[in-house]
Amino acid sequence: MRFADSVVLVTGGASGLGEAVARRAVAAGAKGVAIVDANSEKAFALAGELGDSTLAIPTDVTDPVQVTRAIDESVARFGRIDTLVGCAGIPYAQRTIDREGHAPAMDWWRKVIEVNLIGMFDVASKTAAAMSHNEAGADGERGVIIMTASVAAFEGQVGQTAYSASKGGIVGMTLPLARDLAAVGVRVLTIAPGLIDTPIYDLAPPGLKEALGETTVFPKRLGRAAEFAQLAEALAENAYMNGEVVRMDAAIRMAPK
Repeated sequence: MRFADSVVLVTGGASGLGEAVARRAVAAGAKGVAIVDANSEKAFALAGELGDSTLAIPTDVTDPVQVTRAIDESVARFGRIDTLVGCAGIPYAQRTIDREGHAPAMDWWRKVIEVNLIGMFDVASKTAAAMSHNEAGADGERGVIIMTASVAAFEGQVGQTAYSASKGGIVGMTLPLARDLAAVGVRVLTIAPGLIDTPIYDLAPPGLKEALGETTVFPKRLGRAAEFAQLAEALAENAYMNGEVVRMDAAIRMAPK
């Protein structure tokens, strides 16, 4: 499933990893790119910059009604969806008990799971339903779903119980989703990025990004969002890749903190 001449829907598409995917898809000659993001200002700004082949759709992925609308609008505008790249997600860190031995309120834990895991499944399942109506291509393929996990799914650090659980859930549902959707010709893959230089580090103190880069094996730097987008396109194009989780992390294995 090449980006060229295809329709790509990107959640979290207005910044960071999702923005890089949207930019790469447009540069590759995609027929249409749906930029789905909770930040309407950034979504419309990026769509305005990238041109008529894009569509900004402000969407909270925890709201099933908004998710349905986003998919319906994408299909109405472009005729179909060929590839979904799910990048919508929120980071969070909080220890299981505080310094005084008190357990925190559960609101933060629940929110991370709702956005990162439940939201991803809702988008994936509803997009797959739309893809099932596509005309089958080579090998009977009708679409590709690429989800975003994290190395925290495997090596969660101190304070990352919610985040690691949400990303571990994505890893865990990759193969069952691929098996479920094989009947309609939709492949499912997951990328588990390591330390990627995205806007999350914009307010980092001087020297932090360089110090974090030194924790990788090689190359000694943070990853680039463009490298994530490159991998997403390669996975979409490789018809024999299915049901797999691919780490993109410069061989890092995260320390406890």
